Amino acid sequence: MFRKLPETPAAMQQNSTRGQEPVSYRSLVQDAIVLTGPTASGKSTIAVALAEIIDGEILSLDSIAVYRGMDIGSAKPTLEERQDVPHHLIDLVEPTEDFSVACYLAAAHKVVEQIRQRGRQPIFVGGTPMFLKGVLRGFDPGPPADWDFRKAVESDLQNHGIEALRERLQQVDPLAAHRIGPNDARRMIRALEVSHQTGVPISHHQTQFDHYQDPNECNVFTLNWERSELHERINCRVQKMFEDGFISEVQTLLTTHGNLSRTAAQAVGYREIIEWISEDRSETETLIEEVSAHTRQLARRQETWLRSFDERRIIDVTTTAEPVAIAEQIAAKLLS
Repeated sequence: MFRKLPETPAAMQQNSTRGQEPVSYRSLVQDAIVLTGPTASGKSTIAVALAEIIDGEILSLDSIAVYRGMDIGSAKPTLEERQDVPHHLIDLVEPTEDFSVACYLAAAHKVVEQIRQRGRQPIFVGGTPMFLKGVLRGFDPGPPADWDFRKAVESDLQNHGIEALRERLQQVDPLAAHRIGPNDARRMIRALEVSHQTGVPISHHQTQFDHYQDPNECNVFTLNWERSELHERINCRVQKMFEDGFISEVQTLLTTHGNLSRTAAQAVGYREIIEWISEDRSETETLIEEVSAHTRQLARRQETWLRSFDERRIIDVTTTAEPVAIAEQIAAKLLS
């Protein structure tokens, strides 16, 4: 039995700050189709074609698309795509606000129910791993952030290095230390934070993450590109983002809001441009290459994460494959 969902993500944030027990969220894997893949893999275009075939509506599975004004760097669907097919979970909050997995799932459960009531098919589309994991396997958000504790641990990280952080987590929660990647400082700090606040290791909170379903019993599809082709797509996308005014978008955000939230300011592309602006640099070629390199690294991390999801079915994609043809391929698998 799950509690009634808050009306809005903001309401959930307010409840957590009052000390109320956080809401837990069940898996949505039986309620929706999921189309995922690394950044620049063509998910958005294929999803629109799929939605038109099966009478679906799209729910963004992207942690940056939730922010208003962060359009170019998050590669939000075009206005034309949004007119063709309804899109949800985009432009939910201002970029000064933090937005957690629990906030996302509060909104996602509500939207899925609304789409189902309209007799249409929910289609999750995106590549943010923790959002995806919550949709597929449910989520126990644990306690709210303790920023003083995080700052103290981050200071230790700066002074002693990530290996010392891992050794500390190994003592507190060996299972979490084994599961978390060797360079994923953010998740290590969160694991330490949960243990510090609750006295219970985070690996004991998130037991639902160990459970998955047979891929033939759910509709989770991953777009798979040959590595060199994906990298070329990333390079072209980043170049176009800058041609479309990426730097101006970030300058406008900073002028309007001052500082962005921790989540928003750390997004690939935005982080590099914010640093570029603060350092008063003028040459852009190095900046573009830096963003391209970091985006390729992000894609590799996403691919690693995606391999851990046994629910998925692989859809191999090539540069010659038309989005409509890929969508028809997925639709045929749904029917079978």
